[in-house]
Amino acid sequence: MNETGNFHYTIRELIETLRSFPPDLPVLTSGYENGYENIQEPVLQILSHKMDAPYYDGEFQTASDGASGTFEAVVLARLVRDV
Repeated sequence: MNETGNFHYTIRELIETLRSFPPDLPVLTSGYENGYENIQEPVLQILSHKMDAPYYDGEFQTASDGASGTFEAVVLARLVRDV
């Protein structure tokens, strides 16, 4: 956490982290339901596009090894807190 103690990233910190990735990659986020959460550290993922996936599963899925039609993206996943 940064100096405020409540947030994992400020704009400055996020920009600095994102500079380590190739600049033309897409950026995706996890989601579902409502409200907002801190993000986890951005990571590079190999994904596939699943247009027919239900809305709660997300349009993009982690690709299995050796799958065709995959692409790289930076994922800003939300922090999942214990309930």
